Amino acid sequence: MARQPLFQDAAAAARLDPFVVVAGDASPRDQRDLMERPFFSLSKSRRTRPIQYKAGEVEVLVHGLPEHGMATIWDADVLIWAASQIVDAENRGVRTSRLLRFTPYQLLTGVGRATGATEYRLFKAALRRLQSTVVATTIRHGEHWRRQQFSWINEWEERAISGGRIEGVEVVLPEWFYRGVVDRSLVLSIDPNYFRLTGGIERWLYRVARKHAGRQAAGWAFELAHLHHKSGSLARPADFALDIRRIVRRQPLPGYRLMLERGQGRERLRILPLVVEIALDRPVDGHVISGAPPVGISGAGLSGYRARASAPNPCAGEVCAAPNLDSNPESNLLAAALLGAGLTDAESDR
Repeated sequence: MARQPLFQDAAAAARLDPFVVVAGDASPRDQRDLMERPFFSLSKSRRTRPIQYKAGEVEVLVHGLPEHGMATIWDADVLIWAASQIVDAENRGVRTSRLLRFTPYQLLTGVGRATGATEYRLFKAALRRLQSTVVATTIRHGEHWRRQQFSWINEWEERAISGGRIEGVEVVLPEWFYRGVVDRSLVLSIDPNYFRLTGGIERWLYRVARKHAGRQAAGWAFELAHLHHKSGSLARPADFALDIRRIVRRQPLPGYRLMLERGQGRERLRILPLVVEIALDRPVDGHVISGAPPVGISGAGLSGYRARASAPNPCAGEVCAAPNLDSNPESNLLAAALLGAGLTDAESDR
């Protein structure tokens, strides 16, 4: 492939200073909007049928070119890795931009993949699908605009040194995605073991679990029909439900336990975190003088202070979790109760 200039004029290049990834070992983080809505194909086979999703005023339309097919949820690892690098750099006070310069080795090792010729070939195929996939959405649209359209990668280029050996890659991310990463309230940390998940549905289900259930003690629950709609899967509802039941039997999601519930002719999936966060905004019990035997230290007055017995745990579980406050109104079971309680988002990663 002949090496073409990344930008056609100097003015365009000046507007984007490259963000050079140095270490590449940042903790993985995901963009919230991508975790909740169906933006990617869940199958490794080529998908050309568009995704058409609508819930309330939120719309997501995704088209893939027949030549390459739609970007898959495995291709999304490129975006997760990029988001992780940007957030890590921002935390360290390093200036970032939509133009990333890195080596394929950095990315492949960062998402737990091998670094051989086959993996490099698959990496370039992922870049082609990400660039050729067109997304139109009403999520985070501007004040006077309704819908935004973009590709997951605007441009990409291999950087070569003398002799033709590839030195690195430059990728230009879309403004919509970049804004959603630098706004820290729109980013969540994810378990590094996510990259070990091999199935498309289980990968998508983990992101839904992290987004909705978070680390709250009660977890979250979805009707399977609602999950099927959120996934954008081409599978029949019955086949999708069968896949979910198999995942429940295997329990592959890192950090979460899955349970099926049935009632009133409906089947629900409940997602429970294995680790919950303790709410720190509750008052701490004070200390009172009790009837404990006096404790005396030589030359000091007697002291009989003892902590009061622990109060009953008000939560259903063993510990109380911070509420998961993001866009859960779209969920169909616990939303009313949580909104009625006035919960707001407290799970952003800084």
